Amino acid sequence: MTLQQLKAQVKSGAIDTVLVAIPDPFGRLVGKRFHAGHFLESVVSHGTHGCSYLLTVNLDMDPLDGFGVANWDAGFGDFEMVPDAATFRLMPWLPGSVLVLCDFRHASGAPVAEAPRSVLRRQLDRLQERGLTCFCASELEFYLFEQTYGAAFEAGYRNLKPSSDYRIDYHLMQPGRDEPLMRAIRNGLTAAGVPIESSKGEWSRGQHESNFTYGEAMEMADRHDVFKQGVKEIAAQHGKSVSFMAKVAPTEAGNSCHIHMSLWKGGRNLFWDPKAKAGSPMFRQFLGGLMKYSPELDNRTTGFRVVGHGNGYRPENRMPGADANPYLAFAAMIAAGLAGIDEQLDCGEPYSGNAYLDPKLPRLPSSLIAAAELFHGSRLAREAFGDAVVDFSVHHARLEHQAFSDAVTDWEKQRYFEQI
Repeated sequence: MTLQQLKAQVKSGAIDTVLVAIPDPFGRLVGKRFHAGHFLESVVSHGTHGCSYLLTVNLDMDPLDGFGVANWDAGFGDFEMVPDAATFRLMPWLPGSVLVLCDFRHASGAPVAEAPRSVLRRQLDRLQERGLTCFCASELEFYLFEQTYGAAFEAGYRNLKPSSDYRIDYHLMQPGRDEPLMRAIRNGLTAAGVPIESSKGEWSRGQHESNFTYGEAMEMADRHDVFKQGVKEIAAQHGKSVSFMAKVAPTEAGNSCHIHMSLWKGGRNLFWDPKAKAGSPMFRQFLGGLMKYSPELDNRTTGFRVVGHGNGYRPENRMPGADANPYLAFAAMIAAGLAGIDEQLDCGEPYSGNAYLDPKLPRLPSSLIAAAELFHGSRLAREAFGDAVVDFSVHHARLEHQAFSDAVTDWEKQRYFEQI
């Protein structure tokens, strides 16, 4: 939706509310709702503000100590929230509502480097300096449960009923039970400027997957976040709940986020060599960089696939979970891929066999804290993102790890309550 279209719909009375949002470090959308008239009179030209603590809270909105970008000692202030006019979009499942995404800026007008959109934009600027454009697409998996979010909360998220009775990977029959919801998701998100190619049942009970039409990296990251917000809200309207947790149960498959990425110039995918009808040297270098630097920039233990041909030729990163922040995941892939190009790395030959069981293959960090410490010492990360962004992200990870370490889990109670 353009600004002119928004003005026309506000004038006609079709739109009365504008959601003004930013992605936070966890990939959630946070912000405010404005009366559309006030938004057009003031916010669209002057922006609004959001408390700087939004970058330094945990998932429970508790302000955390030890951050440089915002802290109690300096006195929490406000960042400017500058609307990005390219992100206006209808939210069809929220009557009369439009969403616009913003960038966090300091009072000086400088971008807040630690904000997720700023992290990705820094990498896109590096590509632009080389005359390159990044296209990508996400695939997201999630679990669908019959309980509402309120009922799931009251139950302590235990014994939730998945929407299917058995595994439904590629099934057409049992996922038909969920079709009223899945149809609303496909159509609603497409109308919101998040074009959905398809949805399907995934491996586990109640697990679904949706695929997006590819786009430029910032637009795709925005679509990714809007999708997660929309799916949760539409599910709630249907009396159900969904979870994008990377792992919802020890006996069920995880929720993945597969990321497809390619570099373009002059309307051509530079990853494809049309003469050789194979991957180009740039592709091999980019994928080589992903393979070399992923341990420093990710914390999952799967790998890469090569898919497509011609302008659709690309690597698929199967490591992130559905809980990944897309702005950070895309930025990490671009940084690693560019390093591979600059260092003229090579991806090697395709692996054949069961990579999950081969002890000779390198493994990624197996815990959040191990990944954080590797990221903290990464030369590439500090060169690509800057010290402030690295230290900010590592501090968040350390605090989240500490919060988990301080918890008493159900597993511990079941194992030790009586017998220890």
